[in-house]
Amino acid sequence: MAVAANRTELLQIADAVARDKSIEKDVVIQAMAEAMQRAAKAHYGSENDIRVEIDPKTGETHVSRYLNVVELVDNDKTEISLADARARNPAAQVGDIIAETLPPVDFNRINAQNAKQVIVQKVRDAERERQFDEYKDRIGEIVHGIVKRSEFGSVVVDLGRAEGVVRRDEMIPRENFRPGDRIRAYIYDVRRETRGPQIFLSRSHPQFMVRLFAQEVPEIYDGIIEIRAVARDPGSRAKIAVISKDSSIDPVGACVGMRGVRVQAVVQELQGERIDIIPWNGEAATFIVNALAPAEVTKVVLDEDTNRVEVVVPDEQLSLAIGRRGQNVRLASQLTGWQIDILTEAEESERRQKEFAERTKLYMEALDVDETVAQLLASEGFATIEDVAYVPLNELSSVEGFDEETATELQQRALEFIEAKNKEMDDKRRELGVADEVLEVEGVTPAMAVALGENDIKSLEDLAGCATDDLLGYYEVNKEKERVRVPGALDGFNLTADDANAIIMRARVTAGWIEAPVEEEDAPSEAEEGETA
Repeated sequence: MAVAANRTELLQIADAVARDKSIEKDVVIQAMAEAMQRAAKAHYGSENDIRVEIDPKTGETHVSRYLNVVELVDNDKTEISLADARARNPAAQVGDIIAETLPPVDFNRINAQNAKQVIVQKVRDAERERQFDEYKDRIGEIVHGIVKRSEFGSVVVDLGRAEGVVRRDEMIPRENFRPGDRIRAYIYDVRRETRGPQIFLSRSHPQFMVRLFAQEVPEIYDGIIEIRAVARDPGSRAKIAVISKDSSIDPVGACVGMRGVRVQAVVQELQGERIDIIPWNGEAATFIVNALAPAEVTKVVLDEDTNRVEVVVPDEQLSLAIGRRGQNVRLASQLTGWQIDILTEAEESERRQKEFAERTKLYMEALDVDETVAQLLASEGFATIEDVAYVPLNELSSVEGFDEETATELQQRALEFIEAKNKEMDDKRRELGVADEVLEVEGVTPAMAVALGENDIKSLEDLAGCATDDLLGYYEVNKEKERVRVPGALDGFNLTADDANAIIMRARVTAGWIEAPVEEEDAPSEAEEGETA
């Protein structure tokens, strides 16, 4: 076969390949040109600068050798003298390039095989690029496909113009697919890899459920109802939080549908996964109560600093609130973003009584008062000796049974206790080797200095080098994938994240690491400016 083969046939082949692989015809023609170029180089010598061009309209092929015009020729394969160049083109100058037309090249068996490999590789690369460009913008969509085969537990899906893969951990537990089965899945990632673009599909992804609801519930598709949060235990149970932008439309009822037809369509696709649809609420406490449904909640206590919430339920509701193997509370925690601790009313009452007894004992010992006075202080919400010492006197004297003289005496005893405790802590701080500079940082008490020393934070530089988590603690996931808390150096001092950060920043200023922030002075009023003038 020669390069100057039937032009019409060449274009027909290019057109057929382009249609079959869903790529541009120009890409196929360019691959053919490169294959011919390699054959020409093999025939004329690889040191020659040979280029092949195919006219995409006529199919005419041009084989040319490019020569640089020079004064003195060192390599006659790539260079031509100025005199010879001007014999061909009188306007030629040094530095120009002369194109020399070469005769067609016959394709022997080896050249034909090499050309085929070049064309196949180029077409494959173009096909992969087309697949990536097509699917990279479809992340977040649900696609339909047919199962082609299984590989090491993963399922390869034919999407028509590409292949996707559902890995074992992205499938719903206990579901099996065989070649030829139809499958719906969610595209969660598309990546370029050495073996070509990889389209990763999932049936366990939370957004797969969201997209299924959007297909079944027109109000979600139209944006009238919004799914604000999703939590799934694939194949078992899920919770979704919905809100309606139209007050006349019930978001929960719309998602359930007449006789549950809408939600059942989603449940069937998810292999019977039980779905709790709850109303979303901007108020955290109400949202958490909704999320724990069907359990009843009697009390909610939020701790915004640690993002934890304590929920109290009736004794008979405990197992329902926790769920089988902790499933209900775990999903509610994922849905709301709060770490949920559940107590029964009996446990909460017992703990409250224990705290009351501990505070009563503390006041009896620290303030040298009888049990009645100590119980009065504890029942009025005074949690610490510092509360008694620094509360406004009239607030303390307003407690039933106290007068101003009693309140003054109690505050005096509280201050004496704090002073003695501080001296004790200061002595312990010195024994631990905590520098005086640490105690001089605003916000650091002697008790805090002791706690810092016990955690090997003994110098000003040690404190300045801390992060907020080092002082307050943090949560991490252990090997069993359980969320556990790592305590901080100042656990138990009721510090907020802002408090801890402020202490660290003051330490850095004192250590000279950073400059103290400049407080902005109030701008002078117009009257003051006039007086100055």
